[in-house]
Amino acid sequence: MKTSILSLALLVSVGLLTAQPSAWAHGDVADQVKVLQEQQPSNAPGKKAVMLTVSYAPGEASPAHQHPGAVMAYVLEGAVVSKLNGEQEKTYKAGEYWYEAPGTVHSVSRNASKTQPAKLLVWSLVDEGKAVTEQLQK
Repeated sequence: MKTSILSLALLVSVGLLTAQPSAWAHGDVADQVKVLQEQQPSNAPGKKAVMLTVSYAPGEASPAHQHPGAVMAYVLEGAVVSKLNGEQEKTYKAGEYWYEAPGTVHSVSRNASKTQPAKLLVWSLVDEGKAVTEQLQK
């Protein structure tokens, strides 16, 4: 089942997989998150694999969020500053990547540049019916 979610915002104002408002945590820009594909792997019953891109304009950031499923992120262009759980902030440049275990708190996710865009390729394995990203409550 394909879900059109370009009316949202990642990492996020629209529910990525459930089409519920405020379930996506990557900002309020409709074009920030683009779902490339969603699949239900036959070897992972009850799970959905999602591949998407997250684009950050210069200086853009996402609100703090977490992912209920496992996430792998790869920087396609630019550089992204990320802070997971209580770790220190780390800058990832094009060609670098990281993994987030289910439930990891992603307190910082932003473009490292004020002048150049940044773009991530993200793959997540999440329970069917769950959003890829959940915004943290303040």
